[in-house]
Amino acid sequence: MLVRLTDCGRVASPALQPAKTNDPRPVLIVLHQETSTPGRVGNALRALGHPLDIRRPRFGDPLPHSLDDHAGAVIFGGPMSANDPDDYIRREIDWIAVPLKERRPFLGICLGAQMLAKQLGARVAPHQHGRAEVGYYDIRPTAAGRAMCAHWPRQVYHWHVEGFELPAGADLLAEGGDFPVQAIRNDTAYGFQFHPDVTSAMMHRWTTEGHDRLSLPGARPRREHFADRAVHDLAERIWLEHFLDHWLSRTPLGEPVAALREAAE
Repeated sequence: MLVRLTDCGRVASPALQPAKTNDPRPVLIVLHQETSTPGRVGNALRALGHPLDIRRPRFGDPLPHSLDDHAGAVIFGGPMSANDPDDYIRREIDWIAVPLKERRPFLGICLGAQMLAKQLGARVAPHQHGRAEVGYYDIRPTAAGRAMCAHWPRQVYHWHVEGFELPAGADLLAEGGDFPVQAIRNDTAYGFQFHPDVTSAMMHRWTTEGHDRLSLPGARPRREHFADRAVHDLAERIWLEHFLDHWLSRTPLGEPVAALREAAE
């Protein structure tokens, strides 16, 4: 059931059509593999009325010199590292200076969040004991995170072996266990170490094609990915729709609506 969050005080009927944005500009989508998709993030942005401008710099697509023609930008994850020496990795990290300078909505997810951290001068590195987060794990919103959104999902989906430190001047929005920095904000730029973009189809593909990661220290068994999804996915999905709506409109998220609070319990 799709629950549409119209504002911080009420929930629209699931039968209602998604509201259309007053900003018709596309959202820039940066992907890293030929078969990658923007998943649930793309679906939510389209529902908000934004076309998607999908680019893959790894395969030669250029990035814009300005975001004047875009409502915002999202850099997604991938199996590569923000520390890799490839030219396209360096170009993407350098390019993040554009939304930072122009104060445009920017979101980095997993690898994209690590690229944001690198652009802001923070360290990206594997866990010191070789542990991974692959599956669902707890996150804890900080005071700054609760001020942004009063209620977060208790567990969110992860697929990573590296993490990042909190950049100087950035707000820590949510903490974790093995990887303490889970969500950050720097002005209009956000970084999430977790994957709110993952659909059921993506989870099936990742746990099949990337099954070797399921044996890493700290990783969850494949069966737990789907069992935990049944418990935690609704809260994560509602939270994501709520976040994206307010991220693009640059308005505070405020208090949680009843559906968000109940879904996360």
